[in-house]
Amino acid sequence: MLRRRVIPCLDVADGRVVKGTRFVDLVDEGDPPTLAARYAAEGADELVYLDISAAPEGRATLLEIVERTARQVFIPLTVGGGVRSVDEMRAVLRAGADKVSLNTAAVAEPSLIRECAAVFGSQAVVVAIDARRVTRNDPLDPTLATVGWEVVVRGGREATGLDAIAWAHEAVGLGAGELLVTSIDRDGTQAGFDTELLRTIATSIRVPIVASGGAAGPDDFIAAVRDGGADAVLAASIFHRRIHAIADVKTAMAAAGIPVRLVEPVAA
Repeated sequence: MLRRRVIPCLDVADGRVVKGTRFVDLVDEGDPPTLAARYAAEGADELVYLDISAAPEGRATLLEIVERTARQVFIPLTVGGGVRSVDEMRAVLRAGADKVSLNTAAVAEPSLIRECAAVFGSQAVVVAIDARRVTRNDPLDPTLATVGWEVVVRGGREATGLDAIAWAHEAVGLGAGELLVTSIDRDGTQAGFDTELLRTIATSIRVPIVASGGAAGPDDFIAAVRDGGADAVLAASIFHRRIHAIADVKTAMAAAGIPVRLVEPVAA
């Protein structure tokens, strides 16, 4: 049976790992390579590095930090933020990434997904979907409303009007090999993952889903897999601040019958 992955996330701004709530009110959490090395030692299955200020600032990924991070770890590394072309993806992979996450640029130019997948393979292309809940009124009956999810870009700053579920299907059809699905409403709140959003996507596409946004403890990781259908679960602040250890999360997941790569606890 395929093992589920536990993935710490390094949100990076101005060369430092930061964490906030719903992508704002950012607090410094440390040095990217130092945290990466710590998480690799503690049993992380992969790492995700997101340069969250690259797209809003209209610049490329900070490759020097990617290189330093990659030298510290020997587990898969996904890097996102500021990649807008095949050449920029090539540069990030050469800096040490195993996969590259596309977000704002892919929404603006969906053909970028196909172009990158054609050159590097779908297994290297992750499409990150930052989604927020919206209520849509029925144009034929104003008393009726449905709940859906809208894609937001530029670090959660800009609404697109794009339906997140439809975009997930389009991204996979264009060649995305994995989706990183973040609930903007839950990000940094420790209110639990949006399992409804995850399940709606996971039940209708064929590629792995990484759940992001809202983890408070082991039960949320279990719910993301069991109820949301996630293949991997990502978190930031609960690991940065040592609220929960990766080993403890995996032990709880295993006890719930979820296959994981177990690790020995690391002393704080």
